[in-house]
Amino acid sequence: MRSVTKRLVSFMKAEDGPTAVEYAVMLALIVVVCIAAITTLGGNANSTFSFVGSSIKPTGS
Repeated sequence: MRSVTKRLVSFMKAEDGPTAVEYAVMLALIVVVCIAAITTLGGNANSTFSFVGSSIKPTGS
């Protein structure tokens, strides 16, 4: 029984699990920020190209 208690205490003291969770949360936040930035930039680029496309007068025939 004593060895089980020692293993449980050493498991609770180990910081590998919480560190992995912290990295996962940071990665998730970075992904959310990247998606938001790409969505915003994509919308701005789309409106810019639409404006330029409608401003150009067709030439030729």
